[in-house]
Amino acid sequence: MASETERQALADEVRTALERACPGSRTRLLGSLAAGTADDYSDLDVEWVVPDREFAACLARAESALERVRPVAAVRRDPAFLHSDRRRLLFVRFTGVSLFWRLDLDVRAESVAHDADYDRDNPGARAREGEWSRPASALANAIGAVKAVARQRPDEARGLLDRGFARIGVPYEVGAGADARRGGEEATALEPDWAAEVGRLARAAARQEPELRPLAEQAVRLAEEHGRVDR
Repeated sequence: MASETERQALADEVRTALERACPGSRTRLLGSLAAGTADDYSDLDVEWVVPDREFAACLARAESALERVRPVAAVRRDPAFLHSDRRRLLFVRFTGVSLFWRLDLDVRAESVAHDADYDRDNPGARAREGEWSRPASALANAIGAVKAVARQRPDEARGLLDRGFARIGVPYEVGAGADARRGGEEATALEPDWAAEVGRLARAAARQEPELRPLAEQAVRLAEEHGRVDR
């Protein structure tokens, strides 16, 4: 895995690119990177505060600004804030960057910069069915489950898998993936059930949305390479 120094450099480049793309805006780190508690699996949490009158324009420039940092593989918008007038949450994956190091970009207009709950419970801000990708969300859960296992948090991983399968309407029984995977062999990196179940969720999501296949296969490889729950 790339080094902590590389991740910090990536965060710094992201912040610089965003501030240059929108004069009068500012950024700051959030989460574990800001607190100094990040581990190898921590993603990049960044807040971008922009002038109210430039909110829509800055949003429109965000992806092109990030492309100047690294090629952008995918941008997913949190359905909770898709129609918010002053807030968005973007999940950004860069090409060639660890799947663990997703950029979670919280974009806020200046007038609500200090309101952590702005539009959180506003039904009018939420996406309608069909305006967001359930398979993409389920695949994010699969990747999150790998991260949880690597951190020795099996209960968290189980919850992520449960919600991921439910999101795409695929029946899920604990251990079903492991039985299908074993075939007389034991998996090596993860507990056999974890690797198989993550793979089952990732591939089920890709079957429903074929554009996700490359990312799904990356998630499968990640599950095979990282972590084991110590017994």
